[in-house]
Amino acid sequence: MKENDSHIYVIFGASGDLTKRKLVPALYSLFVQDLLPEKFALLGVSRSVYTDVEFRKAMKTAIREFKEIEDITKIDDFVSKIYYEPIKFDDVSSYVLLKNRLDLLRPDCNVCGNTIFYLSTPPSLYGIIPTHLAAVGLNNQDDGWKRLIIEKPFGYDLKSATKLKDQLLKHWTEEQLFRIDHYLGKETVQNLLVTRFSNGIFEPLWNRNYVHHVEITSAESLGVEKRGGYYETSGALRDMVQNHLLQVAAFTAMESPSSLEPTAIRNEILKVFQSLRPIRKQDVKTHAIRGQYLASHIKKEAIPGYREEEGVDPHSMTETFAALKFYIDNWRWGGVPFYIRTGKRLPTRVTEVVIHFKATPHFLFSQNEGHSTANQLVIRIQPDEGILLKFGMKIPGAGFEVQNVNMDFHYSDLSHQRIPSAYERLLYDSIKGDSTLFARTEEVIEAWKFLTPVLEAWKNDKDIPLYGYPSGSWGPEKADDLIEDKDVTWRYPCKNLSDDGIYCEL
Repeated sequence: MKENDSHIYVIFGASGDLTKRKLVPALYSLFVQDLLPEKFALLGVSRSVYTDVEFRKAMKTAIREFKEIEDITKIDDFVSKIYYEPIKFDDVSSYVLLKNRLDLLRPDCNVCGNTIFYLSTPPSLYGIIPTHLAAVGLNNQDDGWKRLIIEKPFGYDLKSATKLKDQLLKHWTEEQLFRIDHYLGKETVQNLLVTRFSNGIFEPLWNRNYVHHVEITSAESLGVEKRGGYYETSGALRDMVQNHLLQVAAFTAMESPSSLEPTAIRNEILKVFQSLRPIRKQDVKTHAIRGQYLASHIKKEAIPGYREEEGVDPHSMTETFAALKFYIDNWRWGGVPFYIRTGKRLPTRVTEVVIHFKATPHFLFSQNEGHSTANQLVIRIQPDEGILLKFGMKIPGAGFEVQNVNMDFHYSDLSHQRIPSAYERLLYDSIKGDSTLFARTEEVIEAWKFLTPVLEAWKNDKDIPLYGYPSGSWGPEKADDLIEDKDVTWRYPCKNLSDDGIYCEL
């Protein structure tokens, strides 16, 4: 780490869950690996009242409980660099106190004016905190760089996202803004670029001539747990599709960037969003399916339905499952359907991208009933990160009986390589000023433009059904109708939990 990277990392919402579970353990992991500058300080900011000593003790406990790295020998050295300042987020006078505290810490810690502000707060504060920081000059870069990291969601819809954009850009430049999406910090998402652009066997096939369709799945076996109140204001489309899964789709579909510079990569991602074919309101019924999980029994355990969860309206129309069909209207992908689905209370936790290649034009082995001639490339993002290629092989013996076999790679096989967490990677990038894996303003706005007709139709058109699906199943059966080719279906990595046993391929 260069000397000019010395800085103070300020976390707003420091008494919250994200800070203790993810942020501070990730920063400690970087510290252990000597990836933080020698001159570094961490300042926690929140409404709760702590002394420096009390906050250090709480963070020391968090590091031990949620450790990202086994080595805890340097924990005392790390927490000695942690400080705390209570603040009232909506009171601009509190930011004068914050500025004074930073002015005192810099000479004490021998740190220049470089500062990162991480907003681990409710989204309602995303416009307020940056405005108040600017009011006391903490956005000024005369004494060193200032960066602002914002968690999702960036807005609730197109109107609120545009308003937030205007609020932020009034006082902060685009180069100062880092919109974090932890999915982009996952090793396998980044490996999409390497898989595509470093292998001559894949890139020539990665287009409309050879790809039948692309499928992206993000399934969770859990329900909304204790977050029913939050989820009521979000739903699956806002919570997962608008940010995580559309970004994964962009990495899958983008053209080769001219270099690995952040601007070059983000330009190509933006082009994908700009090429999304708009979903007209009259087409929402046939291009988008929504569902909500129902009460069921999984392994003889009674599972409540979504409307029975704490904090949920008993007549809620919030979707816990969303599936979309869409097209990218450019030269590479013209006519190739993309399918996205995400949901809670599905059979397993898995996120994957599946490239479904076209079948051979003349299948010699058609007598093999049940054998699919179409190859699949499965890129597993979580939890068992890896890549699987499915292809046909002859069964030994007389004749030409064919069966599908798998050629697979698991990141866990690299026993000598540690896979950093998504937050660890992204926090490190924010310190380096590398914005490659952070969403740009234009990307966020284009994503909202694309989903707005669906959100408005689901809200206003009472004729669009909300399908129920049993907890532990793969969502509403109606989602199968999104795929036009009746010989093709969604990939099911695991059976429904109501079946005997669970089988996962990767």
